[in-house]
Amino acid sequence: MNLREKILDLKQKKNAIILAHYYQTADIQDIADFLGDSLQLAQVAENVDADIIVFAGVHFMAETAKLLNPHKKVLIPDLDAGCSLSDSCPPDLFKQFTESLPDHKVISYINCSAEIKALSDVICTSSNAMSIVNSFPEDQPLIFAPDRNLGAYINKQTGRNMVLWNGACMVHEIFSIEKLLNLKVEFPEAKIIAHPECEAELLEYADFIGSTTQLLKYTQQDSAEKFIVVTETGILHQMMLASPHKIFIPAPPNNSCACNDCPHMKKNTLEKIYQALLLESPELILSVDILTKAIVPIKKMLDISRANAFV
Repeated sequence: MNLREKILDLKQKKNAIILAHYYQTADIQDIADFLGDSLQLAQVAENVDADIIVFAGVHFMAETAKLLNPHKKVLIPDLDAGCSLSDSCPPDLFKQFTESLPDHKVISYINCSAEIKALSDVICTSSNAMSIVNSFPEDQPLIFAPDRNLGAYINKQTGRNMVLWNGACMVHEIFSIEKLLNLKVEFPEAKIIAHPECEAELLEYADFIGSTTQLLKYTQQDSAEKFIVVTETGILHQMMLASPHKIFIPAPPNNSCACNDCPHMKKNTLEKIYQALLLESPELILSVDILTKAIVPIKKMLDISRANAFV
């Protein structure tokens, strides 16, 4: 059997499923049982009936699956698949930060550690952030963490004045405005679509701003034939599958590379997925204390999302 067949065979024998984020490589996307953005994967993880979950994503995503399935075995193909945004918010410093603003409620973007989730009142994703923020009264002071760019975008859209933690995603901060504008000159008919984790100066040039899933849907529904895509390049695979007649151009970073990949997301491979299934390792383990505390804001997010019909 080839590697793909071996994975499918092991998955069936062990009653396992593979959850994968849109930023994974195409071969992993193609073998996944469920593919989506952070909100969709959390929604799927909430109702998993398999014995083993293999999470092809980064560490905080696997933690979310474990929080929602404390009694199931959650495997992550590469334990070093971390997240620069999550790393930008150390729990001890964040705890001090929140304690200095005791009247503020804490909204944390899902791209954070389980420890940060345990210090939060509710979690959000880029898909539902606006709805989560608007679920609080306008006079309720809010902290938004860890992404300052997403928080600033939400402040601008809602008229709020949330206090922002100074964190950012290395992938979405490295895009070059100069190179983006050069691409627009080269492809004047192309629409620029961007993720709200990008810097505000870049978002001003976007024709559409949205979560990974929202960007994908936009390219399917909009009449444009060309798109300059300002987010991690993994989503281009699904865009091309959904609209093979359209052209998708990855926005270049501020270095010599032609496109912008997340080095953490790309640590996962089919070989590592096979080894994880075979050995049932590395397994993600969380303490009982974290499991108990961090699940509360996750559940609150999912409840609000259901109430607002996010699918």
